[in-house]
Amino acid sequence: MLDTKGGSSPVAQQRHLVGRPLPDAVRRAARRCADVALTVARQPYWERPNETWLVRRWPDLTATVTATLFYWLSLTPSLVPRPWYLQGLVGGITSAIGYALGALLSWVVPAVVRWRPSEPTRTRVRVRAWQAFFLLAPLLTVLLLSESAHMQRELRKLQGLPPTLTWHSLMITLIAIALCWLLLVLARLVRLGTRALIRLLLRFVPKPLAVFAGLLISAVVVMFGAKNVVFERGVIDMASRIAANTDQSTKDGVVQSDSPYVSGSPESLVAWDDLGYQGRNFTGSVLSREQISSFTRKEAMDPVRVYVGRAAGGGYAEQAKLAIAELDRTGGFDRAVLAIAGTTGSGWIDARTAEPLEYLYNGDTAVVAIQYSYLPSWVSFLVDREEAGRATRELVTAVEERLESMPEDRRPRLVVFGESLGATAVEDAFDGVDDLLARTDGALLVGPPNYSPIRTEVTERRDPGSPVWRPVYDNGRHVRFAQYPQRDLLLPEGAPWERPRVVYLQNASDPIVWWSPGLAVRSPEWLRPPTGPDVSAEAQWFPFVTFWQLTVDMAMSYGVGAPHGHRYGTNAVEGWAAVIPPEGWTAADTLRLKAFAEAHEAPY
Repeated sequence: MLDTKGGSSPVAQQRHLVGRPLPDAVRRAARRCADVALTVARQPYWERPNETWLVRRWPDLTATVTATLFYWLSLTPSLVPRPWYLQGLVGGITSAIGYALGALLSWVVPAVVRWRPSEPTRTRVRVRAWQAFFLLAPLLTVLLLSESAHMQRELRKLQGLPPTLTWHSLMITLIAIALCWLLLVLARLVRLGTRALIRLLLRFVPKPLAVFAGLLISAVVVMFGAKNVVFERGVIDMASRIAANTDQSTKDGVVQSDSPYVSGSPESLVAWDDLGYQGRNFTGSVLSREQISSFTRKEAMDPVRVYVGRAAGGGYAEQAKLAIAELDRTGGFDRAVLAIAGTTGSGWIDARTAEPLEYLYNGDTAVVAIQYSYLPSWVSFLVDREEAGRATRELVTAVEERLESMPEDRRPRLVVFGESLGATAVEDAFDGVDDLLARTDGALLVGPPNYSPIRTEVTERRDPGSPVWRPVYDNGRHVRFAQYPQRDLLLPEGAPWERPRVVYLQNASDPIVWWSPGLAVRSPEWLRPPTGPDVSAEAQWFPFVTFWQLTVDMAMSYGVGAPHGHRYGTNAVEGWAAVIPPEGWTAADTLRLKAFAEAHEAPY
């Protein structure tokens, strides 16, 4: 059939092509592909040509299966929703751990079991096992990735987030495989280097001594390199330099206050430049009497905020003395309430915790704090965790000594508060819960880390039957825990709540509250039923896996709304109203202040 121009029509061309035989090159290529596929199917693994090849060798079957199992377990939910790229990170780390455990198992079992099958039998079993793995693993991985996305959506709904979720299953798997492969190659390189070292030592010492010395030297070099070189001189030094530069800067919109009642003002004993980044945020955003009056509807006072930064010089004792001098200058000891704040590693104080107290007392308050570090909290925890307690203890002692010099009827009511590492700093300043109750008029502690000493004491000694995530201590006589304060602070129902009072704001889904190294090998109580109100029923404990899940969760703990994760929002309103309410304060006043606080954004 010809077209109007005399050429063949497209239909005729297609029929002509269909009828023609394939070119020889295409047929040969197809035959080679088929041969390769058949060869791989018959032997789905690669045999290294030489036993000395430690890096370039096929993965161990048992180790690979265990690594895959750990990857599947990492897809289960934990405390807060995870983005897909962090899921890939968790999957890669836990897969590498699974591979190491599988490799150990693959070495131990033949050493213990005496049965030795023939070589043909071993080969046949190995081939069938790899064939089954390559057939089943991809199918199960796709199925479990789909189920993990569903579980993440359910967790998001449980914590008040939109159920929509971007879950790049392929990218999750590729990230996990790449990271696991990288860690495996590093481990094999270490093993290769250890073998070379042992061969070198064999020239000079007997074999047992050479093996022992080689393993010891290799372990020391690896630990020193990982800790001192990579972590401390790499990660920690970089974080320290970034934090030091940040501490010298000022947040956009924050300016020096002209109130004589705050540190860093023109009348202050502490220079504005010596407050540090977080100190400038805290004092530069102080509430004015007009702002407080807009809520209280009566004439207010300018609140006192005293803050002494690390740059002010001297040790903690000198900083505490300077803080006392600042309190004297501003009249802080003449206020109705004096609050000592524990700071986080960077010196941060949550404005949403400080401001409700100032509104409650119409500005007749003083808040004092000293900065012990400018490092991020996670770095402070690793390198100077005890410094937080030392600094806060010096400040508490200095304040108490000054109060004791005053007539008892003129002393302000003394309270303490802190959030996260700041809560731990406050707890470290006292010798247990009884000491805290004896020396203060109350405390508000928000999101305390798992290692906080007083919280640990109270939780371990909780009344029988109360869950670890909402412990009842001494029938709630002085200490109570809350995630939903309007409801939780009334429990146990009908029990008297005496003064002084300590309130812990603690979310069941806060990974900072529950993270501990012991998670790697021990099932935590907070996962035992009944679990917290915003903890997924699908969350389970798995050795090593849960530890890394929560480690990543800590980075995402601010990605949810209050009261979930490490977000506590305006719950400090109910906290302060319970701990130290002013005379005549009512539940209606609490609700009105709560609504007022929620309508205003935090200043920093």
